[in-house]
Amino acid sequence: MKHLPSSIRRHLAAVRAVLVLTVVTGVVYPLAVTGVAQVLFRHQANGSLVERNGRVVGSSLVGQSFTDSSGAPIPRYFQSRPAAAGHAYDTTATGASNLGPEDVVDTLPAPGRTGRRSLLTQVCARSLAVGRLEGVSGARPFCAPGGVGAVLRVFPAAGAATRAVSVNQACPATPFVPRYQGVRVECARPGEDYSAGRTVPVRGAVTRVAVPPDAVTAGASGLDPHISVAYAVLQAPRVARARGLTVERVLDLVRRHTVSPWLGYVGRPVVNVLELNLALDGE
Repeated sequence: MKHLPSSIRRHLAAVRAVLVLTVVTGVVYPLAVTGVAQVLFRHQANGSLVERNGRVVGSSLVGQSFTDSSGAPIPRYFQSRPAAAGHAYDTTATGASNLGPEDVVDTLPAPGRTGRRSLLTQVCARSLAVGRLEGVSGARPFCAPGGVGAVLRVFPAAGAATRAVSVNQACPATPFVPRYQGVRVECARPGEDYSAGRTVPVRGAVTRVAVPPDAVTAGASGLDPHISVAYAVLQAPRVARARGLTVERVLDLVRRHTVSPWLGYVGRPVVNVLELNLALDGE
């Protein structure tokens, strides 16, 4: 080996380093971590699976839908928060929508063009649907009564508005406000380009919001297994009616399955939806 050219010796040393590191980091380390996890944290290492009558029904770490075959919420179950992971709670497509607070203008479907709902319209539509399901008002600021974003595109000239379009309400819809700065508000014509106008979200007169934020927004992972205590309390009367239980009994189960903030102050109290629904099934 000493008589080999220095360039070859360096290459052989590099090959040995690759082989050693491959064995250490690709075999020894994973086996050691897996072994420790299986001994000390077996339940967590295997996915924190939840069983009922000997059958795995889910994981306490992964959310799931409680809907029927048509996608409608099952009244006797608490509903999870919306999911941005693929279709409903798809563990193979975890991730957020990557839409931000300035995403307020829809792309209306038109011949040769697929429509897209803005984040604002998604929130408005979810709030309206939750309100109808729970028997409360689904109204919230910046939302039109029909469950779309209350947004205008205003075309000014000489400092004054000359045209105003409710860009998220396709014709022949009636705009959520009849006039803006003295100008009649038009409905949007699919396919027409309104990008030259100034975007004006309209807050509206809503002062009290009954539907909590986590009922209308998706978690960053798209697989959040928890909901807020406020959202659980909102759903309690519906679940109680569907199951023939008292609201007090359902709220008692909500309290039992409320998870306190980590270390007592990091985050907020949340409710694990799967575990709560399983407890209800055991009543």
